[in-house]
Amino acid sequence: MSHDNTRIDFTSLTDSVTGPVFTPGQEGYEEELTGFQTGYRHDPAAVLGAADAEDVRLAVAFAAEHGIAVSVQATGHGVTVLDRGGLVISTRRLTEVTVDPAARTARIGAGARWEQVVERTAPHGLAPLSGSAGHVGVVGYTLAGGLGLLAREFGYAADLVEAVEVVTADGQARRVTADSDPDLFWALRGGRDNFGIVTALEISLLPVATVYGGGMYFDAAQADLVLEQFRSWTATAPESVTASLGMIEYPPIPVFPEPLRGRHVVHIRFATTDLAAGPELVAPWRAFGAEIIHEHLGELAYPEVGSIYAEPTFSHAYDGNSVLLSELTPEVLAAVRTLAGPGSPVDCIVDLRHMGGALARQPAVPNSVPFREAAYILRVLSGSDEAPLAEIRAAHAALDEAVAPWTLGRSLNFVYGERTADAYAGELYDPATRARLAKLKGVYDPTNLFRTNLNIEPAA
Repeated sequence: MSHDNTRIDFTSLTDSVTGPVFTPGQEGYEEELTGFQTGYRHDPAAVLGAADAEDVRLAVAFAAEHGIAVSVQATGHGVTVLDRGGLVISTRRLTEVTVDPAARTARIGAGARWEQVVERTAPHGLAPLSGSAGHVGVVGYTLAGGLGLLAREFGYAADLVEAVEVVTADGQARRVTADSDPDLFWALRGGRDNFGIVTALEISLLPVATVYGGGMYFDAAQADLVLEQFRSWTATAPESVTASLGMIEYPPIPVFPEPLRGRHVVHIRFATTDLAAGPELVAPWRAFGAEIIHEHLGELAYPEVGSIYAEPTFSHAYDGNSVLLSELTPEVLAAVRTLAGPGSPVDCIVDLRHMGGALARQPAVPNSVPFREAAYILRVLSGSDEAPLAEIRAAHAALDEAVAPWTLGRSLNFVYGERTADAYAGELYDPATRARLAKLKGVYDPTNLFRTNLNIEPAA
């Protein structure tokens, strides 16, 4: 499928859709393509700001007719494979969220962010299986698995999907469920945007209004002690608690709490729905010997859970990766401390999340989220405005190499920055899952129309 589409006339598409169509050099083109990730951006022959699902259907049909590759962008957090000369469909206007409190479900438009969903569900004492940052888009996060704040207790966000509204490569709008299209339903929940452009999701909600959560901060000078405590504590932690460890150097600016300014810290984060047991679960962290320099911990209404990680909400440039680990060995901890901690070749933000529990089990309706046997996920990212990209990737690769003996694969949601479409071909899925996805890609998208992310090639 050619990417030299500079001579294609998009007039008929512009005339047929409700939303705007922009081409290079036209006012609105760059703004439509600007997302949370500012280090990388698509460069398509045209971008459609879809106003509704019918716009998406018309755009996919137009692209199929003209042999143009199709990409999709909502919030722009996970830009990896950049569209060069194709058609980008922007779904950020599709933000409608409707909640059925009696059924404990929500229908969520493809442009909605988790904070918009929580705003609608919280008044009913319900919560989605959302992630650590409320400004992340729902669809991309969920269809690549969705590793949430309560993941060990309830599983992946993909496990709670009830239906997917999607436009497939034949230009048809479908409502896909376990009953209507079992194979496609399996593939979409884990295969992300390789099988169509999703316009809405229907998900189950959790009867959760409050969590016990927050975090404790330790100086990175005590990283060895804190890392070992994380390894031993998570080895016996119950499924009711989901925890993670972060390492970051805070700049000396007033936006951060005074004890953290200008310090490299280790941040331990917790979340559990067991309000009564919460204080007891975290008690060992007060007694293992390291000094807590700052603490934010207690009962939180679900709309406040973004404070647990307190991740930046402003757009910025970054590059990074992840590995899924079979276990957390002393060798892995040593590599994290020496290769990504204080004194690392480039500034790194480390995120080490405890997995297992419900994540290790397939839901009642199985899906294609791979590597459920993973015990931990290790993420590392760096600001790509702060060092040459070659140096950043070399530093990250050194960490990858050091932990390779315990690596099962990578997470599709946590590959940050421009990659080729076939990057990590053997690492994002186990062989059996990838083979089935490729076979279904051959059924539902035989010409490889959708190349929006790390690619699954159609099998004959």
